[in-house]
Amino acid sequence: MNKDLLKQTLVDEGFVHIYEWRDEPDTEYPAHAHQGAVSMYILEGGITFWFEGEEIELKQGDRFDAPLGKEHTAKVGSGGCTFLVGEMIEGDS
Repeated sequence: MNKDLLKQTLVDEGFVHIYEWRDEPDTEYPAHAHQGAVSMYILEGGITFWFEGEEIELKQGDRFDAPLGKEHTAKVGSGGCTFLVGEMIEGDS
């Protein structure tokens, strides 16, 4: 997986804030929603999201585009998770 290429893809799509983030194993995110577009590539590890009863499991190499304004929760897997995140609104994820 070429991190520079993934970052360029987010830049080309108009994301204004792009950064790498690492969560420790079993980190839990309470219910929240995003005001602007948020996309992420899973660089290492995994995470599971829940949207209105739907479960979405992501692993290394997957891309996820968070549904705009849709409340969700998430839990990082037992190995932790490293993301490349793109935000249309800085601080929205």
